[in-house]
Amino acid sequence: MRKPRIFHDLPLTASPLAVGAVLQLGDDAANHVGRVLRMQVGQALQLFSGDGNNYDASIVQVDKRQVQVRVDAVTANSSEAPVAIHLGQGISRGDRMDFVLQKSVELGVSAITPLFTERCGVKLTGERLDKKQQQWQKIVIAACEQSGRSVVPLVHQPQSLQDWLNQLPPALRLTLDPHATTPLQQQVVAAERIQLLIGPEGGLTDSEVSQAQAHQFAPVRLGPRVLRTETAALAALTVIQYQFGDLA
Repeated sequence: MRKPRIFHDLPLTASPLAVGAVLQLGDDAANHVGRVLRMQVGQALQLFSGDGNNYDASIVQVDKRQVQVRVDAVTANSSEAPVAIHLGQGISRGDRMDFVLQKSVELGVSAITPLFTERCGVKLTGERLDKKQQQWQKIVIAACEQSGRSVVPLVHQPQSLQDWLNQLPPALRLTLDPHATTPLQQQVVAAERIQLLIGPEGGLTDSEVSQAQAHQFAPVRLGPRVLRTETAALAALTVIQYQFGDLA
């Protein structure tokens, strides 16, 4: 039976978990282990904290309010793709955005920035925006638990397309365009970092396409059909990982 994988959040300044260390799981993790999975003392699980390692552990104490575990072994996790893909995703309505986040993590994306665009139908500000970002990050963590990843992609603060374009570091930049002359499979990838821009429902406006091109985003197409925003992101990630990453 596969061991349950549980994310254990460590402060950025904390040292990696050591063999023999006994630690208390956070509230969300303890609730999942103790109340949802109903695990008992002595049962095994696997922790990860975002540093690229897997930590085999066993439960030493469990009750209604807390779960303590002991770290038994540490192993490096080699599940990360050789190409780092930063997805700039136009925010969509309903559960479409949640779906894209979850599946893009399974496909190996390394970072995600939700983007407010001209045709974005979602209005989020202030506390609602902060809560939504936290919710999206939890979706990403759950996808890492499920898919076996031990590096957690960061969901960046949602921002406007122009702000995102203005602050990007050097990388190969691609955006999907059904009218582009270059198929994605013919795109030459010599960089280890890719920034992929996907528009929202209704796509990017002509002005936004021009903004992206001004920031060296190369338009590429996936095929003769126009894809929905959630389909486009996942199809593009799949092709990139198949051509240049680790999907065989």
